[in-house]
Amino acid sequence: MFIKRFQLGLIHVAVAMTLVPINSALNRVMIKELALSAALVAILASLPYLFSPLQVAIGSYSDRHPIFGLRRTPYILIGLALCAAGLAASPYAAFLMAENLPLGVLAGFFAFGLWGMGYNLSSVSYLALASELSGENGRGKTIAVMWFMMIVSIIATAVGLSRMLDPYTPEALIRAFGLVAAAALILGLAGLARLEPRSVSFEKGAASETYSVGQMTSAITKNPVARIFFVYLLLLLAAILGQDVLLEPFGAEAFGLTVTQTTRITSIWGVFVLAAILVAGALEGRVAKKAVAQAGNLSALAGFVFIVLSGFYRSTSVFYLGVVLLGFGTGLSTVANLSLMFDLTAPGMVGLYIGAWGFSNALSRLTGTLLAGVLRDLVNRATGQALSGYLVVFFIEALMMLAAVFMLSRIDVNLFRKNAAQPAFAEKVALAVD
Repeated sequence: MFIKRFQLGLIHVAVAMTLVPINSALNRVMIKELALSAALVAILASLPYLFSPLQVAIGSYSDRHPIFGLRRTPYILIGLALCAAGLAASPYAAFLMAENLPLGVLAGFFAFGLWGMGYNLSSVSYLALASELSGENGRGKTIAVMWFMMIVSIIATAVGLSRMLDPYTPEALIRAFGLVAAAALILGLAGLARLEPRSVSFEKGAASETYSVGQMTSAITKNPVARIFFVYLLLLLAAILGQDVLLEPFGAEAFGLTVTQTTRITSIWGVFVLAAILVAGALEGRVAKKAVAQAGNLSALAGFVFIVLSGFYRSTSVFYLGVVLLGFGTGLSTVANLSLMFDLTAPGMVGLYIGAWGFSNALSRLTGTLLAGVLRDLVNRATGQALSGYLVVFFIEALMMLAAVFMLSRIDVNLFRKNAAQPAFAEKVALAVD
């Protein structure tokens, strides 16, 4: 079973690898080097989250429509191919936007749309396959392997990408994106090789349950504690995840960092997310979930404060300290808060709340990304100052974190259902970082 787990991890790695260049190097190049609107970049970057409700339909369709006797492999392969194609095409679209904006925007929606559709198609399929092949008892180990391989691959991809872009040229960017896309496709194919049997009786209950967006929304709105917690999560995640689109362009604008240097920010952030997740695992069952979550929230809040201060003082040391605190807080906070979320589940409803978490996560990413891009542009135009938009966005995200800190302090965890059926810690981690 270890080989199958490793293969599933390779698929997870392949899809995650395609995300890194778009969220690290390309957004910086589009905003800084090509001087494109941050709002436009944010809209393009948010396409995967706009498509996320389709995961429910995709999962249900693949359950009922196997291809050549395989229920998951063809959909994973198609999704991975779309991810790789979208990644390889995205730099061309970006450069076209700088030359011919209307035509470039159409090309951008096509390239980013390919990637977004591929991400949703592949991720829901390989998570379902992981659940089916592992069975209920082995699911936690499988997801732990997939999670660990994914985090390491994100760090490694960011480091490799920074080296390929040293020095930066448009040709180097296109070549680097093509190489990452090819590597992701090769790793994904290796993971898929003879992984899914054509005919198998899966363990009863192993297949993933699917729920509609209406059912997931109802599960949250009908419980007053869950409603408060959902708003808290929305504020928290929109702040933590919304900075993705602006952090690297800010590093370039404020400190004159090169494309190579700003690309390394993702690897620094990833290392401390990984460290925080390991700390959260060590604290599981020893320290109250609410205390761990609040520690993560405060660390992320401090990270935003230091990032804002770095802009005023033009200090790279303060900036990197902010990135470290933000990464550590992100890892600690998301895992602990997901664990708290599962305290709201009741026996037989774990799958529903997993779906609700995915829904809230996508909504938060969409809200945070669009808010960051639009606000940055509006403030920059109003003030005429290059850094003002970034600083206002980071300040507002700090305020959102502060509001989340106060909201969590007012949530009575004792009101949560105590005898809930919870997944293993590794499953919580995988869902938090997916």
